[in-house]
Amino acid sequence: MSAFAPRADGWMDAHWMAFTGNREFKANPRLLVAAEGAYYRSEDGRRIYDGLSGLWCTGLGHSRREIVEAVSRQVRELDYSPAFQFAHPLSFELANRIVAKMPSGLNRVFFTGSGSESVDTALKMARAYWRAKGQAGKTRLIGRAKGYHGVNFGGISVGGMVGNRKIFGQGIEADHLPHTQPPLGSFFKGMPDQGAELADELLQLIALHDASTIAAVIVEPFSGSAGVVIPPVGYLQRLREICTAHGILLIFDEVITGFGRCGEWTGSAAFGVTPDILTAAKQITNGVQPLGIVVARQEIHDCFMNLGGPDYMLEFPHGYTYSAHPVACAAGLASLDLLERDEALARVKTLAPKFEAAVHGLKGARHVADIRNYGLAAGISVAAAPGESAKRPFEIAMSMYAKGYYVRYGGDTIQLAPPFISTEAEIDSLISALGDSFNTTA
Repeated sequence: MSAFAPRADGWMDAHWMAFTGNREFKANPRLLVAAEGAYYRSEDGRRIYDGLSGLWCTGLGHSRREIVEAVSRQVRELDYSPAFQFAHPLSFELANRIVAKMPSGLNRVFFTGSGSESVDTALKMARAYWRAKGQAGKTRLIGRAKGYHGVNFGGISVGGMVGNRKIFGQGIEADHLPHTQPPLGSFFKGMPDQGAELADELLQLIALHDASTIAAVIVEPFSGSAGVVIPPVGYLQRLREICTAHGILLIFDEVITGFGRCGEWTGSAAFGVTPDILTAAKQITNGVQPLGIVVARQEIHDCFMNLGGPDYMLEFPHGYTYSAHPVACAAGLASLDLLERDEALARVKTLAPKFEAAVHGLKGARHVADIRNYGLAAGISVAAAPGESAKRPFEIAMSMYAKGYYVRYGGDTIQLAPPFISTEAEIDSLISALGDSFNTTA
């Protein structure tokens, strides 16, 4: 069907869209039909600047020839390989390439199909690890308010975004640390210099439950979906200290922060803290194919391998039909090649201070309640309209789309994550348009 061909009434009815106000969208559809570089093309032929790198996943820009060709070759050669009891060479090659980018000690890679699958895998791995060590009582999981860890039951249980949890009822039992977002109006640039003491709230949960019941703590180095909440100086280090002292695994959810967004290969490297388990997805294939990873310390891996029994028995009975999918692995290898060849991490570091200056230039614009940033990521809190906290962010995002810019609205924030390939002029244009949208929104 041509992108502009007439369509019968009800053409959109069958698709129940994800994380979308379906009623509003189907009354006012926004269809994207092509993409190249830092831009989408809308159905009506307009260029739309991609101000969120897809969904935090296309930092290298769209339709990169090298990734397209790698995927095409792989589909022709081996379109699918069974993930259980058989393998293909690319998964081992990609795992080795990933380990080379990880903090020292994280060297065993388990493949999944998404960030949500990676989180649930990590949580199961943590519980199973303690059981394998003879400490079956260590089952409790601790997340954080404002945390986002995907949408599977484990992820929404340790996650701390109420809107993602409340309509589904009881999930798995979990506790939550307080978030680290400073009060509105703080306008911190980069890491706040206050709030590290919030990590000590973990000691209160340990006193309440005892460390003998706690399997893991999971946090994002910085949160994305909650509105880009940056850790205070020393906060992650303190969490690491407490977890180590009390025999609790520390999991970093790096689905957003991994592979360049922070100007390093991982948020762990950017903030100088190494977890026991790390999850990632999104940028690992530049969004071209679904792929997620869980990277664990060797001791965690070896604990399963050393349980004994026949060597043909499953050590970790877990996985997915699309774990280590050959086409996704091909996309991952091509994406890593481009991240290296383009010197993308260095480019993020170069652009980050310019992006910071530009986005904080919105301070004083109408309805701007706070701004937070790190690397090429920023969250802008929007002062709520009376009784409708999500209305203004939606209206601002729609105003931006009308101007030719895609940004994400979620809760009370506008979220920005420009592609790594962006120019300073494109960033200035994005922020200028955003300021106009803030100032003209009622």
